[in-house]
Amino acid sequence: MQKKWALILGASSGFGGAAALELAKNGYSIFGVHLDRQVNMPKVQQIIKKIEKTGQQAVFYNINAADAIKRNDTLDEIQERFATKDQPDIHVLIHSLAFGALKPYITKNPNDSISQAQMVMTLDVMAHSLVYWVQGLIQRNMFMHGGRIFALTSAGSHTVIPSYGAVSAAKASLEVHIRQLAVELGVMNITANAIMAGVTDTPALQKIPGADKMLKAAKMKNPGGRLTTPEDVAKVISLLCSDAADWISGNVLSVDGGEYIVNYIGDKVSVPIK
Repeated sequence: MQKKWALILGASSGFGGAAALELAKNGYSIFGVHLDRQVNMPKVQQIIKKIEKTGQQAVFYNINAADAIKRNDTLDEIQERFATKDQPDIHVLIHSLAFGALKPYITKNPNDSISQAQMVMTLDVMAHSLVYWVQGLIQRNMFMHGGRIFALTSAGSHTVIPSYGAVSAAKASLEVHIRQLAVELGVMNITANAIMAGVTDTPALQKIPGADKMLKAAKMKNPGGRLTTPEDVAKVISLLCSDAADWISGNVLSVDGGEYIVNYIGDKVSVPIK
């Protein structure tokens, strides 16, 4: 049988790390792209070892995924691994990049508000980079027919969170890109979906001002009485990789236990069933 590979952008922690482990358990080898300082590399090595314990391969690249030169060099290197084969080998692409400017738009002091360069960087890393990686895979004939594309979005794509404006714009753009890719890649039977997780305690969320209040509010209103975890999301991504999900495309899929549909925060929403 042909070996299955997943290419995960943002594979060293959070949703990307959990998805890498879950897909490895289900027979996928992992190409992981991440950007970490040396102090964080032990955690990356732990993920690699866990993947390898499943019997799958793990090839990780510590690069800036939004850098065009690094992106092309990485894709070229991946292509060389498949040079003797006739069929493309990337079955799954996951975009889980979380690096952007968390600053308000309007302040009296220009140094306190988001700059043009920060706005451009945030949109490029957290949204537009998805398109460029897909282009690179298709142009190198490395994306398998019937493949899957997933992008991690958030409720911030259509709601307001303090200092989250540029990231909100990126998430909204990411959802637009997913819809466009779903249509343009339909002829290859490649599906593209955005995954909107519930509030999850990840390194990325901890950087958002007021994160503790967000976590507390989410736990209070979630019908399941707990927060969403990266593993919850990873299991859904694995589920959607099955052949049974090949007609689900172009959507924003909520993975939150019903959290988003609850607006009331007070007494517990769920009640014991008698």
